[in-house]
Amino acid sequence: MNPANPERKTPPNDLGALLRHWRDMRGISQLDLSFNAGVSQRHISFIESGRSVPSRQMLMDIAQTLDIPLRERNTLLLAAGYAPTYADSAWNAQEMQSVTHALGRMLRQHEPFPALVMDRYWNVLLTNDSAPRFFNCFIDMAARKGPRNMLHLIFDPDGMRPFVADWQAVANSLIQRVYRESVGRVVDDQTQELLESLRAYPDVQADLKPSQRTAGSGSATTAAMPVIPIGFVKDGKVLNYFSMVATVGTPQTVAAQELRIECMFPADDETEARHLEMISAVQQQQ
Repeated sequence: MNPANPERKTPPNDLGALLRHWRDMRGISQLDLSFNAGVSQRHISFIESGRSVPSRQMLMDIAQTLDIPLRERNTLLLAAGYAPTYADSAWNAQEMQSVTHALGRMLRQHEPFPALVMDRYWNVLLTNDSAPRFFNCFIDMAARKGPRNMLHLIFDPDGMRPFVADWQAVANSLIQRVYRESVGRVVDDQTQELLESLRAYPDVQADLKPSQRTAGSGSATTAAMPVIPIGFVKDGKVLNYFSMVATVGTPQTVAAQELRIECMFPADDETEARHLEMISAVQQQQ
């Protein structure tokens, strides 16, 4: 179990503590959980106190009501003495073939703009051809050691950070995205470690929090946009992009639930024209 608060630990294999943890995280009382899950409040109280162990189906009904991510549902099942339900194989395992084929089609269709597939910790799993071409216009991607992590690429002073316009606003918005887009709205220990490593970079606010607002920090032009773009400075000019993020709609495995597809789009006509010129020049050099 990886609690959202790194200072708050739940005892291993303690079903009652795990259930209380998730109720507290969702802000749901025993009474509300009882009503929504169709389980008596007395039974929930007995589970949390360790006086009763629910059936597998009852536990899954409670987990569904609390919107517990699939990886953490497996932990809940193990704590109750049941075998895990959800496969935790690799993202490119044989049973994921239909999903990975779909990902490949999405990536190809997004050319000539960058598109990436990432796991829940922003590690890059797949890209289309335009993604490395784009980033190589700024830095030598081959010189960066794996695994490739999108957040480290942006925050690293030896990565894309020197080319990011309005850096502090971008850093704030990315931190907010980590919290907002976390699987099941859960910032687990590994996500917390990722956030701490980002705050450890030079000139990053150590007290950066997800509640800090970024709206209004950009220019008058970007303030009029429906999204907050991220700008990259190339040859003294700013190229503005925004992202669309997609996830698997009905995941039944841990890997399927944790996949995220991020597609970058030009935020204005000038950026689109300059992007096409830039990518075309890179292709001609290859």
